[in-house]
Amino acid sequence: MQRTHPLPPGGPEAEVDLPALSPQPGARWTAGHWRGLMLVTFLLGLAWINLSRVTVDLSALEATIEAPQTGFLAPDFTLTSTDGETFTLSALRGTPVVLNFWATWCPPCRAEMPAFEAVWQELGRDQVWILGVNQGEPREPVVQFARDTVRTSFPLLLDPTTEVGRLYGVRALPTTVFIDAEGRIQDIKIGGPLSVASILDGIRAAER
Repeated sequence: MQRTHPLPPGGPEAEVDLPALSPQPGARWTAGHWRGLMLVTFLLGLAWINLSRVTVDLSALEATIEAPQTGFLAPDFTLTSTDGETFTLSALRGTPVVLNFWATWCPPCRAEMPAFEAVWQELGRDQVWILGVNQGEPREPVVQFARDTVRTSFPLLLDPTTEVGRLYGVRALPTTVFIDAEGRIQDIKIGGPLSVASILDGIRAAER
């Protein structure tokens, strides 16, 4: 997205003095006039080359960015679970992955936890990885809520600084991202609570 910046007070014409390249009516072009014209042309050419190079470099950079959008490669990350196990997203290639961004204080997140647990129990890690990515909370309340209150068994990852949430552009909780076996995002569901049927639909879309 391009940003615009206001021009300084008085406008650029109030601050920039260009050399007088055109002689007064009736005057003849001198060697000085020609040298000035050649200098300005040379400087404009250099500026154009530099601007063109910047444009190409930016385009190449943008092509390498993993965008958190449907059809794009899911941004990679490494997080630790409440059980102390380390998970790296790219290491799970070959199996669809469901990322559920949630928090204990979020009512729809709490309401959909049993549905994710039911799908996890039905399919297991051989068919899909369900990863609950907690946003901004320490381990103790997450463990107490998930294990004692709703009794989930699928991996719960801790994102204490919400860095991964920001990487995926999460603006609301819950947000659920369905990733195929090749690591590409196939569906993003914002809000909840999701039902078992809607979770299975997202997984099927990731399996195509």
